[in-house]
Amino acid sequence: MIRLRSATIYDLATLRHWDEQPHTIHSDPHDDWNWEVELLRNMPWREQLIAELDGRPLGFVQIIDPYEEETHYWGEVEENLRAIDIWIGEADNLGKGYGTIMMQQALARCFSDPQVKAVLLDPLANNVRAHRFYERLGFVFVEARTFGEDDCFVYRLERAQWQRVNNNLKPETSS
Repeated sequence: MIRLRSATIYDLATLRHWDEQPHTIHSDPHDDWNWEVELLRNMPWREQLIAELDGRPLGFVQIIDPYEEETHYWGEVEENLRAIDIWIGEADNLGKGYGTIMMQQALARCFSDPQVKAVLLDPLANNVRAHRFYERLGFVFVEARTFGEDDCFVYRLERAQWQRVNNNLKPETSS
């Protein structure tokens, strides 16, 4: 079973290891997550989560409120949105449906707040596999945009679309 739990400083070595994996670098080549500092900061606008498969670390999910986030990475955005970063730590865990379960859980967390209208994502423009993954979950392409050094595609999932897609999904198991 996959579950999301809060990331802690005790996850530092795992997160550093995952940051060095080729598939992780390929999807996020210019970011320094500054784990040593960020894992110790509990911010009201952010959740940093470790996905575990039967108690074993599997991946990372970050959920932020882009309106409240302190660096204003997303620029000027409306209130009541969320933005998600997600990755699987080890390449041998890709393509097994774990990312879908992680995203379903992350989206359920986001939309559990009745005020949240939509969720944003910003995969690299050349990450076609990620685009297809997000589109299968109901996300819609909004625009091409540059964040720092990265050319990205912005995707958005409205609450109503999530509800339609979520109601059509059959429950998935991870075992």
